[in-house]
Amino acid sequence: MTDLAAQVTSLKEQGNAALAQEKYTEAADLYTQAIALDPTNHVLYSNRSAAYAKAGKHMQALQDAEKTVSLKPDWPKGYSRKGSALVYVGQFDEAIKTYEDGLKLDPTNKQLLEGLQHAKNEIQNDPLSGLFGGNNPFNSADAITKLTMNPKTAALLAQPDFQVILADLRANPKNLGLHIGDPRVQTALGVILGIHSSSPENMDIDPPSSKPEPKPEPKVEKMDTSPPKDLSEAQREKELGNAAYKKKEFEMALVHYNKAVELEPQEITYLNNIAAVYFEQKEYEKCIEQCKKAVEIGRENRADFKLIAKSFARAGNAYKRLGDWNNAKFFFEKSMLEHRTPESKTLLSEAEKMIKELEKKAYIDPVKAEAEKELGNDLFKKGNYADAIKHYSEAILRNPDEPRYYSNRAACYTKLAAFDLGLKDCDKCLELDPKFIKGWIRKGKILQGMQQPGKASAVYQKAIDLDSSNAEALEGYRACAVAVNSNPEEVRKRAMNDPEIQSILRDPAMRIILEQMQSDPRALQDHLKNPEIASKIQKLLESGLIAIH
Repeated sequence: MTDLAAQVTSLKEQGNAALAQEKYTEAADLYTQAIALDPTNHVLYSNRSAAYAKAGKHMQALQDAEKTVSLKPDWPKGYSRKGSALVYVGQFDEAIKTYEDGLKLDPTNKQLLEGLQHAKNEIQNDPLSGLFGGNNPFNSADAITKLTMNPKTAALLAQPDFQVILADLRANPKNLGLHIGDPRVQTALGVILGIHSSSPENMDIDPPSSKPEPKPEPKVEKMDTSPPKDLSEAQREKELGNAAYKKKEFEMALVHYNKAVELEPQEITYLNNIAAVYFEQKEYEKCIEQCKKAVEIGRENRADFKLIAKSFARAGNAYKRLGDWNNAKFFFEKSMLEHRTPESKTLLSEAEKMIKELEKKAYIDPVKAEAEKELGNDLFKKGNYADAIKHYSEAILRNPDEPRYYSNRAACYTKLAAFDLGLKDCDKCLELDPKFIKGWIRKGKILQGMQQPGKASAVYQKAIDLDSSNAEALEGYRACAVAVNSNPEEVRKRAMNDPEIQSILRDPAMRIILEQMQSDPRALQDHLKNPEIASKIQKLLESGLIAIH
């Protein structure tokens, strides 16, 4: 297997795993990456079609299914994918023809046979089937006039997104299946056909604000607060429930919402409102149960995806109140798949952040942290700084509030000339314990190695303020004072008078290493793994003869 084929197979398998875990967007992304590497692979398009279908993106699912069939016209599964997608977008006749084409290739194929029967059942059960006598009601001569004259639909015509839907339905009547879940489309269809529409309102009410509402100004006239008389009985009950809800009369609201459900059990809005009441009553388990029921009813009756998204989001919020962040994340993801909004994205991000924080807290174990530190210390003494860093890092994960672990890891980074990382650890160490002298001394040495004697001097002064007799701090401060007041030539002469420095520079191996450092700075990391060489380079750094930036 070539590297490219192996990469495609890996991406496909990852996509399959994500699909099995109901991570449909992630699965589609993985299949897309695989398709970019192998654009003629019919299986990848078939799998992505399945992911899109699960995510409710039925037009994309149909496009991929059609691509599957064009790439592999003798593969029955491609016809199964295409037929299923056509059913979801309401093109039942096309779906039946597709299933029949697939059965010509494999007359006993179970998926195709079941799909064909399902498509035929959809035509029989479709309440709109045969209603239009072959004509497109949205494209009739008086359709716009009827919508304009009716107060229910006149306002809809001013909505840009509804204008787009209406234009699509006028041009493509077969796309009615795509939009029929939108209550606005149901209302418009009822007005055009002159039939009564009991479709729900576009959205249910939001939970009452915790802030006190401003008191309304007194009015002379006595207002009629009863629901409008042209509503269905169920909708009138919902309006009465809304009124009670806004007054926080939750038990009365439940009575009206439950009555609405009895009258129109297929309507998701009433179930969502019941869930909202339970949420306000802090009956979170009941709220979750109601939300799940709302999703089930909504799916069965092709409810607006926005209402289903609201059910998922409310269940997520209920789990959040219960402190069950994993389930909260799951339901927020479900909501995002139905309808992506800034609010749902924020809720999901919050859940993901909390899960990470809880995982970190669960991992904390000071006893294991101390054991990891001891392992790091042993490796440090042996000059194995890279492996010592791994153990100090594990100690930090086990106890992130212990400054010594950051100080020890900074010492390793210094030995490996990774000064920027060492400096970062010193800063964290001192943030946790500003009186930790060793942290100040380590930081001073790192700044010396970076040829910043002025900054190093100020750091050593901090250590001296804490302990005026500390030999390392005093020596570091004196060395920095000399460096600050010396020119480069004087620094070089002073270093060259040091017998140890002279010995290092006469070493042929060290001279080769220093030349490599100039031409390829990355080679230094390999040399620093040798404790003897690392010690010599550290000495050259402290003398001021070399610098690593």
